Amino acid sequence: MSLDVSIVDAFTDEPFAGNPAGVCVLPGPVSARWMSMVARELNLSETAFLYPEGNGYRLRWFTPVVEIELCGHATLAAAHVLWESGHLAPETRAVFTTLSGELTAVRDGGWIQLDFPAKPVTAAEAPAGLKEALQGRALVAVAANGSDYLVEVESEDVVRTLEPDFAAIERLPLRGVIVTAWAVAQPYDFVSRFFAPGFGAAEDHVTGFAHCFLGPYWQRKLGKSILVGYQASQRGGYVRVVAGGERVLLGGQAVTVLKGSLLADPGPS
Repeated sequence: MSLDVSIVDAFTDEPFAGNPAGVCVLPGPVSARWMSMVARELNLSETAFLYPEGNGYRLRWFTPVVEIELCGHATLAAAHVLWESGHLAPETRAVFTTLSGELTAVRDGGWIQLDFPAKPVTAAEAPAGLKEALQGRALVAVAANGSDYLVEVESEDVVRTLEPDFAAIERLPLRGVIVTAWAVAQPYDFVSRFFAPGFGAAEDHVTGFAHCFLGPYWQRKLGKSILVGYQASQRGGYVRVVAGGERVLLGGQAVTVLKGSLLADPGPS
């Protein structure tokens, strides 16, 4: 049995930038163990697996280490593949059933717009050791939503030049940490980086999920509901964010860089 698999660079309009995601469109359910092994084989930060269900698709995301509940760039990549491969007509909305509820994607010119749950943060104490793991940099503000932390630092330059201690972050009682600052100049409003070494991504390249936190945070601080964020990883990428209420709209572009055939039989689900 042969299955189509793609690698898509998300949140970019050029190859070898943004965040790469694997995408595997399946005819039906397969075992979580098999998906986990495929994700480990591809060794990307996330691989998306989807198959037809009801009026849309069941969508699951796996890192090389664990299954996760929400992923922005791999969802954008999955929608891109559905339209590019002809599984969906260009004008048809992509509807996904996921561990985070129903998510949708629509085409907006050359962009894709995702409808995701907002993740507002509240002020929190920094876990012991977090400041030290971030090179002892001054923490302007610390906020959290569950086990995910958002840290505002004093400048865009700090975000860009930060060299975190990943081993120290992995020992902390958190899932991931977003480091962010107000952007000095247009065309973006804020910059960020995202670290989650305990979940197979020491530093994620461009994280749609993180912008579910960043959108409400910077909307409140800047008084703007339409924002553009730049994730300042080595590859880098832009995310358009419309924040308001219980949802955020995340906009990005995508480029397919590889198409192939997966020859490992998934067997029974």
